[in-house]
Amino acid sequence: MNALQWTRDLAMGVRFALTGGREGWTRALLTAVGVGLGVALLLLTTAIPNALAVRHEREAARTDITFVDSAPLSRADDTLLVANVGTDFRDESVRGRELEPEGPRAPLPPGVAEFPAKGEMVVSPALKELLESDSGKLLRERLPDRIAGTIAEEGLIGSSELAFYRGADGLAAHLGSGRVTRIDHFGEADEREPLDPVLLLLVVVMLVVLLMPVAVFIATAVRFGGERRDRRLAALRLVGSDSRMTRRIAAGEAMAGAVLGLLFGAGFFLIGRQLAGHAEVWHVSVFPSYLDPSPALALLVAVTVPAAAVLVTLFALRGVVIEPLGVVRTARPARRRLWWRLLLPLGGLAMLYPMFGQGNDDGEFNQYLVVGGVVLLLVGVTALLPWLVERVVTRLGTGGVSWQLAVRRLQVSSGTSARTVNGIAVAVAGAIALQMLLAGVDGDYTKDTAYDVTRAQMQVSLPEDVPVTSAAAKFGRTKGVRGVDAYSEGYLGDRREDPERSTMLTVGDCAALREIATLPSCRDGDAFAVIGAEYDTDTEKLAAPGRTLYLDPSYEGGPKSKEIPWTVPEGVKEARPRIGPTGTEQMGFLVTPKALAATAGPALTGQIYLRLDESVPDVQDLVRNTAAAVDPLASPMTWSAVERNERFTAIRTALFAGAACVLALIGASLLVSQLEQLRERRKLLSSLVAFGTRRRTLGLSVLWQTAIPIGLGLLLASAVGVTLGAVLLRMTDTTVRVDWSGVLSMTGIGAAVVLVVTLLSLPPLLRLMRPDGLRTE
Repeated sequence: MNALQWTRDLAMGVRFALTGGREGWTRALLTAVGVGLGVALLLLTTAIPNALAVRHEREAARTDITFVDSAPLSRADDTLLVANVGTDFRDESVRGRELEPEGPRAPLPPGVAEFPAKGEMVVSPALKELLESDSGKLLRERLPDRIAGTIAEEGLIGSSELAFYRGADGLAAHLGSGRVTRIDHFGEADEREPLDPVLLLLVVVMLVVLLMPVAVFIATAVRFGGERRDRRLAALRLVGSDSRMTRRIAAGEAMAGAVLGLLFGAGFFLIGRQLAGHAEVWHVSVFPSYLDPSPALALLVAVTVPAAAVLVTLFALRGVVIEPLGVVRTARPARRRLWWRLLLPLGGLAMLYPMFGQGNDDGEFNQYLVVGGVVLLLVGVTALLPWLVERVVTRLGTGGVSWQLAVRRLQVSSGTSARTVNGIAVAVAGAIALQMLLAGVDGDYTKDTAYDVTRAQMQVSLPEDVPVTSAAAKFGRTKGVRGVDAYSEGYLGDRREDPERSTMLTVGDCAALREIATLPSCRDGDAFAVIGAEYDTDTEKLAAPGRTLYLDPSYEGGPKSKEIPWTVPEGVKEARPRIGPTGTEQMGFLVTPKALAATAGPALTGQIYLRLDESVPDVQDLVRNTAAAVDPLASPMTWSAVERNERFTAIRTALFAGAACVLALIGASLLVSQLEQLRERRKLLSSLVAFGTRRRTLGLSVLWQTAIPIGLGLLLASAVGVTLGAVLLRMTDTTVRVDWSGVLSMTGIGAAVVLVVTLLSLPPLLRLMRPDGLRTE
């Protein structure tokens, strides 16, 4: 058959779809909406790499304070002093900087038109909205400066980012503290390390798992209205077309719906692109301009979707005999064979097996084998589900009228019902596998912080010139603070410059010192030397009474330090080490305030540990407000028992954001599919109502028709998901443990989506159950 004949037949199918009256364009519209939802998500997916790249570029372009060793800059007319005054508000991070230009050519941060004066600040649009709202009252107390402008898009990484720059003076006195630096430009080169093999495996599997349900739904959407279409094709046979021509015409109809779906998808994507600028998922937001699909990937979607529509239609019609007087599919279909359906998941396991036990230490994973193996396992769900539904429904017994109506419908057309739930089954199987993989490797990317959160829940680091005693009193008066331990800390050396031996000096009252060491007795004026602390070999040798030591000694290549002399007092007592709230043993000298001369104060920095009453609303923010009132450069930190690898956390966040989008698509696609099935059965439902069948009975029958395939689909998805999860854990050389709570939660989420869709389809169902639905032309 030549290409010209193919083109003519496909074109005829397109004309039938677009000019075939209400029946034709209704089917084309349903197909277009279904395909369009899938295409929109595919376009969004192709745009995600660009969005992530732009976010990283924006972050790199505004980099200012780094911890890379480099020669300190001298003051010049093109230098700028920058202080990190970032904070947190509830569970949101607020990026903050104080700016002090030192000359007319000082660099401006990206997105800022001019430097704010002292007492002024420029803020991100999201922060401005928050500060002007009632919910931002606590944060407004911390940021009282006048808002003089907003940060433009090029200075932010997302539309919902909370960020500000404010004017300052006197920052030079804090250079070298780690929170203030001098720069002559913004931006640093990208020096990120590549992902380790396990994280790369997570990313690859995540992309496959998120995209597979979309592909399955697109394949399902092009088959909407299949039974009515086949009856129309029988009429074509009656006027002279052969079976091959009829199938090509059907493929043309599907292609028309798919092409129209591309247009719908582009429209949905543009709408979603704009809405994305107002959305935040798991603290991640983007600007609409970030979501630009890769031209090559967008072209691939534009070519693949219509081609897939043609192939799926031809594949679906391979077992349908279309004759001039009807469609033979209305007879009892042949029983589905199992053997070839098992080959798909077995082939997937065979592709993944060679990578068992590799993990991070034993080599990288072959990405092509990973993608192929995961795809085959998930496609196996779509192949096995129709067979499983057919086998189960043929054995279902008698019951009520609604049950019998549902079972008989499934026995006649089990394939249609299975196709409807394929997408949700694939999504649940993939989600279960990823949940198991995440839970299995979580321990490799999570570590204990060693902080004893039962003894303190927050820590505040004070600048050197802030008196610790008065600051501790202010924190003690803060609502929700149950206890305060305050220390002044510094380093001691045996020489002014480049000391051979060094240790720590800690100043605090007796109650605070007992939190970090075991003391024989204590009163104000005592001094102690901690003997026997781990990794400390110098304190005992430096503890001779009358010996002169130097606070804050200087080191070669570093800035000049204070080098304040301190004499070891007579009667220094011996103390034994104790694990402190930070999880480490305190070393060096412990001194009560009266035992230390006032001249030592400038060489000490304050550390305050707070015990909180966490039943008080926003207690952490109340502490942060107090810290800002004590000094803008005070650094409060909330303790947690564990911390996760940033990249692992980012991947988890991306997974949850992607899963939310896929679930939204699946819900919408299931609703469209349900409405299409109800439209197909409109006359049947109207006939049953006309003969006296109660609407309640019909409604229950429709619910059963949904519940049975969904139940079987979730059962199969759980089995395949657990299998795939176990395989992925073996690949990462991790002990295989089934996260049953994760399995149940993923299955429950899938069932909840179906329940919501079913409830939304009830109003259209009630409208269809009317005798006037028997009207025809």
